[in-house]
Amino acid sequence: MSSSLSRTPVIDMAKGLACIAIVWHHLAFYGPMSDIAQPLAPGLIAWLYDYGRMAVQVFLVIGGYLAAASLAPQGVPRFDHAGHAIAKRFVRLVVPYAVALLLTVVVAALVRPWMEHASVPDEPTLAQLLANALLLQDIVGESALSAGVWYVAIDFQLFAVSVLAWAGARALPGAWARRHAAWLAQGAIVAGVALSLWVFNRMPELDMWAVYFFGAYGLGMLAYWAVRARQAWGWLAAMVLLGGVALAIDHRGRILVALVTALCLVAALRSKGVRSWRGVGPLVQLGQMSYSVFLVHFAVCLLVNAVVSHLWPASPVPNALGMLLAFVLSLAAGRQLYLRVERHVPSWTTALRWQMGLVGAGMLVAVSSNWA
Repeated sequence: MSSSLSRTPVIDMAKGLACIAIVWHHLAFYGPMSDIAQPLAPGLIAWLYDYGRMAVQVFLVIGGYLAAASLAPQGVPRFDHAGHAIAKRFVRLVVPYAVALLLTVVVAALVRPWMEHASVPDEPTLAQLLANALLLQDIVGESALSAGVWYVAIDFQLFAVSVLAWAGARALPGAWARRHAAWLAQGAIVAGVALSLWVFNRMPELDMWAVYFFGAYGLGMLAYWAVRARQAWGWLAAMVLLGGVALAIDHRGRILVALVTALCLVAALRSKGVRSWRGVGPLVQLGQMSYSVFLVHFAVCLLVNAVVSHLWPASPVPNALGMLLAFVLSLAAGRQLYLRVERHVPSWTTALRWQMGLVGAGMLVAVSSNWA
């Protein structure tokens, strides 16, 4: 049951649509192609610039949904050891992440001499490379090597916090606690969602920590339990209450998107017809490889930006077509990263090798630039 509720084309399609929005948001946000093409569609580019980022909330909600499906489908943890579950997640995240960052470091070094723009990352330092490799860049105050990589660090934090919460509920002493472990664990998640939505998410200085985003992630968990429950009304009422109070306290568009996404998941996936629908093939495939596309697209967009804006520095049409080309090439590069790296089961050895490669390549780029 849990497998059929998590491996569904509807979820992959939602991830695919969110992936498209994020790539186009970054194309609008990181010029110069969007700056030059802006007169052709000022309203659209402004909308992508301001609101495309909200698609991240879809990923957060779906991330929570899938975490509940894999870790605690009935509310109690089904993993044996918290440390092993967290380590496995880190390795799966960090291998394609390190590959994509290495590519970004190389591309940035190639375009830096002939494209002066704020979107081009500076030469990396050793501290910056190590922080990015370990998903600590925002926590220790180092710049990210690529756009959107903050999300990978937050996803890992959210997963780890969830694992520890479930493990803690299972470890509570006493016969009563063991009998009510599912209720205690789910109650802890609901409390965490309330604290995040009502308090922590209103404090921008916390946006490098999981507590800032746990509201959306937790709504995804509640959505999963609502989908598999015999009667969903209790879970739906909790979701509406949590989200409604959060919006009443401080109306935030991102929270509205998260709440609507969670409620739509419940409505769609409680329908047998929707669950059995095969979906729209290209969107399903994009959803399956969305993590790889998300990781690699900035390097591709940076390279296309450099070439197109250099050849046509004041022509809107070629730069608009360049944005479309960057999008298509991002999908193609993401597919290659997915097929060759992400979908293979990694090991600690693989992760360490790619992390060392990232740090080594970054330092080689920095030294080469200084010599030049």
